[in-house]
Amino acid sequence: MSREAVLFAGGKSSRMGRDKALLPFANSDSLALYQYRRLQAIFDRVYISTKSDKFDFEAELIYDRYETSSPLVGIVSMFERLSCDELFVLSVDAPFVNQQVIERLYCEAETKSDIIVAHSPLGLEPLCAIYRRSLLPQAKELLLQNNHRLQSLLHSVRTQEVWFEDEKLFTNLNHPEEYEAAYLDMISSFVKST
Repeated sequence: MSREAVLFAGGKSSRMGRDKALLPFANSDSLALYQYRRLQAIFDRVYISTKSDKFDFEAELIYDRYETSSPLVGIVSMFERLSCDELFVLSVDAPFVNQQVIERLYCEAETKSDIIVAHSPLGLEPLCAIYRRSLLPQAKELLLQNNHRLQSLLHSVRTQEVWFEDEKLFTNLNHPEEYEAAYLDMISSFVKST
């Protein structure tokens, strides 16, 4: 079975003060491009969930089909647009989630689960998870209730948690100082490897 992934890059980036998906990162022109290329090396097909085409590279885009902006809207939109039964979802601002994390989620996935989600010392990581089409009725019901919290979805379907001890893998680049630290870290790693 082919594996497909969706990179979520439609957030408002309000805490960053500018669109984090478009910030340069490591050896890429943007964080979105960096993440997109990494996922392309792991998955058969990669899409980007977004509100608009703001990228300067070619990619298959999934536009939100609802007015409200939320990851739940992105999840419903991706299953309404695509025909596959399961999709891996990753947030654009989580650049340290590596292939080992992704492979472990797939290896430990149980057939009866609707969501297989990473659980770090920071808590559940709903934007590092495998989502299955079986959750769609409940996700739509939450949208009708105007409840956009992913935690509500996780608690209302069959959710399987996969524990990871290293919280650094799930660092989100929400604030400028987090981005700067990660950017410098990646640049120094890139320089050392060349």
